[in-house]
Amino acid sequence: MQALDAMVKEARQLALGEVVPVPASTAAEDEVARQLQICNACRYCEGFCAVFPAMTRRLAFPTADVHYLANLCHNCGACLHACQYAPPHAFAVNVPQAMARVRARTYQDYAWPPVLGRLYERNGLTLSVALAGGLGLFLALAVALKGGLWQAVPAGGHFYDLFPHNLIVGLFAPVFLFAVLALALGVRRFWQAVTPVTGAVAVSGPAGAEAAADIAQLRYLDGGHGQGCHEADDGPTLARRRFHHLTFYGFLLCFAATAVATLYHYALGLPAPYDLPSLPKLLGAVGGVMLMVGSAGLGWLHLRRHSLHGDAAQRPMDRGFIALLFLTSASGLALWLARGSAAMPLTLCLHLGAVMALFATLPYGKFAHGIFRSAALLRYAVEKRLPNPVGAGGE
Repeated sequence: MQALDAMVKEARQLALGEVVPVPASTAAEDEVARQLQICNACRYCEGFCAVFPAMTRRLAFPTADVHYLANLCHNCGACLHACQYAPPHAFAVNVPQAMARVRARTYQDYAWPPVLGRLYERNGLTLSVALAGGLGLFLALAVALKGGLWQAVPAGGHFYDLFPHNLIVGLFAPVFLFAVLALALGVRRFWQAVTPVTGAVAVSGPAGAEAAADIAQLRYLDGGHGQGCHEADDGPTLARRRFHHLTFYGFLLCFAATAVATLYHYALGLPAPYDLPSLPKLLGAVGGVMLMVGSAGLGWLHLRRHSLHGDAAQRPMDRGFIALLFLTSASGLALWLARGSAAMPLTLCLHLGAVMALFATLPYGKFAHGIFRSAALLRYAVEKRLPNPVGAGGE
């Protein structure tokens, strides 16, 4: 009960805009500060991405500044392969890897409720797939007790014959709403921490428009030179940017399909299933294919990434998120193909299990990086419009 009271109190503080203390620095933050002092003296990579122009506006790097800069970093690898002080040099400058370690810390430090921040350390590939499989198995057992997992479905039958609409809403809505709440409060804590060190002024219209364009275009996955990120070697490629676009917009289209279907059901009195060329089916089919191809491509690239890129300790979390995205999209498309067949009950259970696992892990998995990075880009668009406090550098 005390833990619940503490959660409610903190949520109220965040809603009222009260300041949440910035976490103390750790070895990861100190290492980023060390490397950025070297980078600030060199400035060879100043035009690569938003990190380096923002870096030149600082002479010191306290914790809040490091958290802000770490979430600006897109881990494209360009600065690592251009750096004359990269390993095996004694300075051992590896900005992408150092930033990745700090980003993981920010997800934990600003997570809401704080006690669940430790889930970032345990949310790996095995946990994600096991959770999806376990939930799918639970649903499969329920269907098996009802009539069988492999059974003939009447012509025109659909999955509401197996799981009533209200039951699905009752199961999924609380999980999804909690995920949205936890992410919103977590990024609000981050926003409160980095706003004072990025000018402490409100977001203007031009700044918001610029940040939105950078986010939508994934601008900083071009490597700073337009040729893309570095993956397995020092050769740049646009593959990661393209697969990210497919994944991002595929996810948005799938979400739009669900939103439109909800509107059809409650506002227009048109319950599922929907057939082509209905809008929910068009959005879901196109989005599902994009999401499946994009997540498969990101998984393939992740297996080939250079060993000096990113943080090896986060690979299970990264791959778990990619696996859940792929399972969700692939099982959704399979459910469409299996509609009205004997395979539909089992396929439905697998799809619902993957979706529930994705929702349950959203606030404490790799999905958070998109939210935190968007907030950092928004603050950068604000900060760059202010006079440089050290009178040097610039974008």
